[in-house]
Amino acid sequence: MAVIGSSLGGFYATWLAAQRGCKAALLNPAIDPARDLAKYIGEQSAWHDPGERFYFAPEFVDELRTLEVGPLPHPERVWALMAKGDEVLDWREMTARYPGSQQVVMEGGDHAISNFDQYLPQLLEFLDLQPAP
Repeated sequence: MAVIGSSLGGFYATWLAAQRGCKAALLNPAIDPARDLAKYIGEQSAWHDPGERFYFAPEFVDELRTLEVGPLPHPERVWALMAKGDEVLDWREMTARYPGSQQVVMEGGDHAISNFDQYLPQLLEFLDLQPAP
């Protein structure tokens, strides 16, 4: 079993990997989403459709805090891809969060990792998977 997560999904994948002892592949993982998202409590518009509205409740921040993981029990089971050009998250926080883990820190890049296909072979190798012919 392995988990893969990007951004907030990377935060969730970190928690799940710590719980299950499985491998995790993280793509620009969020490090402290409780801190970062607390400023968005209230009504928000959806990123993909600004006309769509939703309410971000204070208890969501509390729920994120309950999922915080201390030092990783198996940092060698984590592979993290981080972009220095991430416009949402700080790559320095990401690298500091995952000592002892395999880290690929790309120059430039963006939060969406628009050039992800370039790193797919490394991800598949970490997961012991072979690409389809």
